[in-house]
Amino acid sequence: MIFVLFAILTTYIVSISLLIYGFVKVKKYQKTDLKPQTSFTIIVPFRNEKENLPNLLNSISNLNYPTDLFDVILVDDSSIEKFQLSIVNYQLSIIDNIRVSNSPKKDAITTAIQHVKTDWVITTDADCIVPENWLLTFDNFIQENKIAMLAGAVSYKCENSFLDHFQQLDLTSLQGATIGSFGLNKGFMCNGANFAYKKTLFQSLNGFDGNDKIASGDDVFLLQKAIEMFPDEVHYLKAHEAIVLTKPAENWKSLFHQRVRWAAKTSSYKSTFGKFLGIIVFFGNLSLVIAFFLFIFGIMGYPFLVLSAFLKFAVDFVLLSITNKFLTKTRIKSLLLSSLFYPFFSSAVALYSLFGSYEWKDRRFRS
Repeated sequence: MIFVLFAILTTYIVSISLLIYGFVKVKKYQKTDLKPQTSFTIIVPFRNEKENLPNLLNSISNLNYPTDLFDVILVDDSSIEKFQLSIVNYQLSIIDNIRVSNSPKKDAITTAIQHVKTDWVITTDADCIVPENWLLTFDNFIQENKIAMLAGAVSYKCENSFLDHFQQLDLTSLQGATIGSFGLNKGFMCNGANFAYKKTLFQSLNGFDGNDKIASGDDVFLLQKAIEMFPDEVHYLKAHEAIVLTKPAENWKSLFHQRVRWAAKTSSYKSTFGKFLGIIVFFGNLSLVIAFFLFIFGIMGYPFLVLSAFLKFAVDFVLLSITNKFLTKTRIKSLLLSSLFYPFFSSAVALYSLFGSYEWKDRRFRS
């Protein structure tokens, strides 16, 4: 048993070390003084977001970008509480979602695409805040590179609570894995809260055909299809000025269901590297949980448990530190406590995602 756990841990350490190497390989991008040229449509699917949408629309009002080069489409997915459009200084419209699949968000984006008149689509979420140079940074990168799809970073706007600090650490690990995989030319993951692509690319990929039975994954499945067909035209925008802020989950139940929703997609990945990394991370965390209980029941000695936890913590710390420096430029909070709790939380999420169901926007979905 100890040999198996050691082999898993070794594979985990090598995998995370590769992601660290990949992260460093992706160069930071700084916008230049190029004249804006790219036309964007910002698509925002929403359901019952009356509290959050005004904040997002206000941040869009503050964008440092010509208003004639972008417009906004809000897609209402059967909200119970209706949202009233406010007066803004840009083109804004609201449409109703047309449901045709098991995925409300994919349907919302597909519905909106029919109304898009610009070259590029960029998606975000209703509970997000976009930085003032968001579109300008995307535009400059697009002008300087021959691309058709561009993924950006997402971070949390946290309060001073352990729940928020834990979520920030978890999201930081996901962002680190995302950027690292792009650096290894094995991109398989992105975040739909900061994701841009050409309308023509979406159409050439036949949108979400092939994975519309899975409730989530409007981002990763489209990314993986694009990388499979046009690997040289899919890039990651590692730019601090393009980081979108979102709100963390309000309680542990919401967080658990959100992470189950994210984990449920892994088995349907087209990316072999993505599947492999998901399995390694799962078993890397589960091995520590097993080692802990073997120690509790006196089957395993204290030194192996401590050594395993230390080695995993050390390699995780490097990836988390460099990613956190890029995302927030502040020190990681509640690191030790979160790192001790994370293997148990992560293992529970992964196991539950195989058999359970989850709640999302007041609806229940099967994993």
